[in-house]
Amino acid sequence: MAEATKEKAGLLQTPFYEFHVKAGAKMVPFAGFDMPIQYTSMTAEHLAVRNKVGLFDLSHMGEFKVTGADSLAFLQKVTCNDVTALSVGQIQYTAMLDEHGCFVDDLLLYRMDDSWFLVVNASNIEKDFIWLESHLSGDVTLVNQSADYSLLAIQGPEAEQVMSQITDYDLDSIKYYNHSEMNLNGVPTLVSRTGYTGEDGFEIYLKAEQATAVWELVIAAGAKHEMALIGLGARDSLRMEMKMALYGNDIDSEHNALEASLGWIVKFDKGDFIGKEALLKQKEVGLTRRLVCLVFEERCIPRHGYSLVDESGAEIGVVTSGMHSPVSGKPLALGYVSKRLTKIGSQVGIRVRDRIIKGEVVKPPFIVPQSKRKN
Repeated sequence: MAEATKEKAGLLQTPFYEFHVKAGAKMVPFAGFDMPIQYTSMTAEHLAVRNKVGLFDLSHMGEFKVTGADSLAFLQKVTCNDVTALSVGQIQYTAMLDEHGCFVDDLLLYRMDDSWFLVVNASNIEKDFIWLESHLSGDVTLVNQSADYSLLAIQGPEAEQVMSQITDYDLDSIKYYNHSEMNLNGVPTLVSRTGYTGEDGFEIYLKAEQATAVWELVIAAGAKHEMALIGLGARDSLRMEMKMALYGNDIDSEHNALEASLGWIVKFDKGDFIGKEALLKQKEVGLTRRLVCLVFEERCIPRHGYSLVDESGAEIGVVTSGMHSPVSGKPLALGYVSKRLTKIGSQVGIRVRDRIIKGEVVKPPFIVPQSKRKN
């Protein structure tokens, strides 16, 4: 279990694979890995994170390291947010865009002392690396470290209480979207106050040889808080309630950053970057569609690809992500709709088989998280 990944039946396994199987997880192929989709039920795991705390294995994610005298200029060029706004110890949510302003991928960018650390989506690791390599210039070194790292996430209102049992680091000093090096019971790790759930939480980056020791450490600390193991199913539903975009569903190479309601990560005044010209032109002519949050009146599962319609029944968009919320008890969806129906309160229906179920555009996020973040 000390190996970073192991190959079995064409799928990679994280160092925590045997722990998942022992815990009774239902394993499924995901981004080339054999990953746990659930341990008990998606609803139970979802509510555990909202009400207490949960533990995720995210070792399938990709990690790149960027160094060199020209690395800042390089990252400014290939990402749309303003990299110069970052101080050492801070993290930025950003995206790599193509020349049309559409998504190559969204990512987290960490500013280290003498380097940059990029965390990318598991399904895009190879594509992202090739794309970044194609734009290298000057004194920049790009290294794919994805196979070197394992990643655990502790998420929920009691996440800090669990972390405080395994480190004497001043956790209050780590604000949301900040990171630090710290010892977890003597094991040196990189820890960030980030997550994909909307709750307070930490993500722990581990070298392969540290994985087993830290898993057992976290499990023992979490037992005092009834910490649940969380699969990919609840990870998806948790991010949905917070309107956090999923690459391949809500953002992709067919939709630009402004249409995806992610204009807040696009900094036009920072200088040139890939996709800037296309997005400026889009601003000038105006949007024809935009990603919105939808809540429906009747019980249904708003599945990816379902048609969205106006009050006359005419198709005006499509669902990108959907679920029945364990917290609100309502059907929720993200979807692209015609610009005329993007205002809060607009009436938008969903076509489910031969029925149209009424819905409404609502302000994000769908729910208020339980945690008080350390902003």
